[in-house]
Amino acid sequence: MHYEQPLYRPPSEHDAWILQASIGCSWNNCTYCAMYRSKAFRIRDLDELLAETEEVGRRIGARVEKVFVADGDALAMPLSHWLPLLSRFREVFPRLRRVSCYATADNVLAKTADELAELAAAGLSLLYMGPESGDERTMRAIAKGPRPSGAARSSDYLFDSHVQASQRTRSAGMRLSTIFLLGAGGVERSEAHAAGSARLVTEMDPDFLAALTLTVVPGTPLAATMDRRGWRLPDQAGLLTELRTLVADSRPSKALFRTNHASNYLPLAGRLPEDRARIVSVIDAALGGQIPLRPEWSRGL
Repeated sequence: MHYEQPLYRPPSEHDAWILQASIGCSWNNCTYCAMYRSKAFRIRDLDELLAETEEVGRRIGARVEKVFVADGDALAMPLSHWLPLLSRFREVFPRLRRVSCYATADNVLAKTADELAELAAAGLSLLYMGPESGDERTMRAIAKGPRPSGAARSSDYLFDSHVQASQRTRSAGMRLSTIFLLGAGGVERSEAHAAGSARLVTEMDPDFLAALTLTVVPGTPLAATMDRRGWRLPDQAGLLTELRTLVADSRPSKALFRTNHASNYLPLAGRLPEDRARIVSVIDAALGGQIPLRPEWSRGL
């Protein structure tokens, strides 16, 4: 297999075969993110990708049930890449039940409704999208994507673009997993970030909802902002309070909720809305010191 490191995938894709079809991230400007800063975005040669898929099919094809297409926002690839790959997946992986990738709202909105539906029909079934926040000021501060086409008159263009992208994803027949980042607004925007995130969860209505905790990585623009302006990450209680607001105030119709990422202080799992009261009570117990938090030495990106 050919991988250009570093290579990332969501926790729920731990058992997936990863095809690194694109390198890096087509946006790569989020201020907190160091994942792809060492890479220039490009799409790998289709023939090479098809050959890798066939090789894996020969070796372990009968065992592959999930495929994750990397890198940072592989949905940016054109259909001329996606459709032959999805066809080949079906040919060489007889037990295949899910194909997924990271995506940005801009990726989704750059494709027509017919193109998205064609991708879904061909087997792309799940998109991972990270708005990180629903507070417009926080979203702009962390550079959560460019101003989408047609959004020039909207004061909430990043919030709105993620809502539009989620609606188009669902209309196409794909499922959506959203990622929100505790601490993304810093101390100054903590309450607004949490409340806005809960509103965006409600509007996006994802199938899966994950909360991660921000880690300020040296060398990122956010780290420079911390050094230059004294930007500060909320403390543990502040982060847990954001998490409580996200769970208590969001209204997804049926979302599988997780905080199982290694960055989090408090691993949680359940379904919203069914398990909201139970999850909030666990967070309250953690805030009251009745439940131990994950120690710093065991946290990571």
